[in-house]
Amino acid sequence: MNGERLFIGSVLIGALWIASAATPALAGDMHGIVHDAKGVPIAGAIVSVADDRRGVTENVYSDSEGHFRLPTALTGDLSVRVRKFYFDDLRTQVHLTKNASIEEDFAMVRTVSDSDISDNLPAAYHFGQIAFEPGTHFSKDQFQRDCLSCHQLGNAFTRWTKTPAQWETIIQRMHAYLGNFDAKLREHRAALLAKAFDGTPVTVRPVFPFDPLITRAKLIEYRLDKGLVPHDAEAGPKDDLIYTADQEAEFMAVTNLKTGVTNYYPAPHDGMNLGGKFARKGLTPLLNVYRGPHSLAIGPDGRWYTTDTIATQIGVFNSKTRRWEKSYDIPGETLYPHTIRVDSKGIVWFTIIVTDQVGRLDPKTGDVKVIALPNGLSKSISPNDAPYGIDVDPKDGTVWYAKLYADRIGRIDPVTLKVSEWDAPVKGPRRMRFDRDGNLWVTGYSEGQIARITPNADGFSSTVIDMPEYAPGYRPAPYALGVHPKTQEIWVNDAMTDHLYRYIPKQNRWVAYPMPLRGTYTREVTFTREGEVCTSNNPIPIAALEGGVAELICLDPDGAIPRTRRAQTHH
Repeated sequence: MNGERLFIGSVLIGALWIASAATPALAGDMHGIVHDAKGVPIAGAIVSVADDRRGVTENVYSDSEGHFRLPTALTGDLSVRVRKFYFDDLRTQVHLTKNASIEEDFAMVRTVSDSDISDNLPAAYHFGQIAFEPGTHFSKDQFQRDCLSCHQLGNAFTRWTKTPAQWETIIQRMHAYLGNFDAKLREHRAALLAKAFDGTPVTVRPVFPFDPLITRAKLIEYRLDKGLVPHDAEAGPKDDLIYTADQEAEFMAVTNLKTGVTNYYPAPHDGMNLGGKFARKGLTPLLNVYRGPHSLAIGPDGRWYTTDTIATQIGVFNSKTRRWEKSYDIPGETLYPHTIRVDSKGIVWFTIIVTDQVGRLDPKTGDVKVIALPNGLSKSISPNDAPYGIDVDPKDGTVWYAKLYADRIGRIDPVTLKVSEWDAPVKGPRRMRFDRDGNLWVTGYSEGQIARITPNADGFSSTVIDMPEYAPGYRPAPYALGVHPKTQEIWVNDAMTDHLYRYIPKQNRWVAYPMPLRGTYTREVTFTREGEVCTSNNPIPIAALEGGVAELICLDPDGAIPRTRRAQTHH
């Protein structure tokens, strides 16, 4: 890694460092201070300790005085890393025994090389170097919607220097997935990318503010060694398990947050052909797999229902038996079921992205209905509208959905199946969630915004909220959001800035949590019973993520959940 240096600091092992009464008792801790070469404290540095054998990494953030404390039950030989934007990474090793306390003095060196600074900036600041053309298919919002929907553009993997011809080969494949075969559009986009990613270091210098709230947090990474595209992760409502549907590896990953152990349960092919329904229709599937489980939601029967994108079926995974059960076919001219939710009556609702529909499954009868949606006239290069996010109003049971490419929001009456649609308040509406008061929160992927939508008899009223800019004109690309069940705060993931965002509505306040790995591309946001915020980290391809291994990320906002004291000494 550019700019990395090895640090061997003084290690003082003595009496257990005294923590506040609110902090759970763990086996030991590492604490100390982070400062620069002149002794000036560094706020917001990520201090990480990792058990590389088990694939568990714990992270905390230094405070305004540079102090940090990382309580842990991890023991043995551990890897330590300290990271902060505009400073060289600092790495060392420690040996931590049970009940030991380690004190570290970390002196970081500021990065001076323009190329090193450029290499370590998130993808958003490289993507922003494209010579966007407002009002066309080459505007920033259109580029963001079309080209960042499945992966990052501008990270260390995708910004390799290429000729226009080399870019055109890649873009031809990407545009084909969107159903666009316009050669002139492809050629022009290739020329813009070749010029933007020519190897020249970027000169933008985003300023990442420090918020004291992040110093209360503890973030744990769980390595998913078998993961290829662990797409959506959801917390079990009655256990300490996280269930993650892997679209390319075609399994359900079940991670025990008490032990850090992940078990994998392959989805059976059940007679499905390679390439699924796409292949049977003579089309090229996005992934050359059999099923492609993508999004998941649990029903009152304890079964997880998955959108099997390539098979165009609804899969069923029993959380009690840990077995896959018989899938449900989605009838008719349908392709690529996407996001899935279950209403209070146990009815399963899901978007169907390629054929512009919403599906309804009644697990008690096995009946599957497909609801055609109005043609919203796509504003993307794709000819379809792309129904994407979906959720159910907790007050009246109406089903709401978003059209990513048409900038539309819709509502379905769950009884009559009548559909109503309106223009969305944001461009590129993507994933959505209701809060307990019946407000619908939706991400605006194209322009780095979220919207609060309040349904009414005539449709809805809305408020649009800009996400933070750390450099003028560079906003995040928010993929999904979740409403914390206890605090009702909005947690927003991001595909381009290596941060996880927290919005506190009562204060109109954003809090940004730097993520430990470069190339972070997170998906769905879910919450454990104890209040942790979890999401999967899986840029496509996974090689684009620093380290090249997919992971589950869980952030405890207050650092009060003693996850690592439970059986963390397994090897």
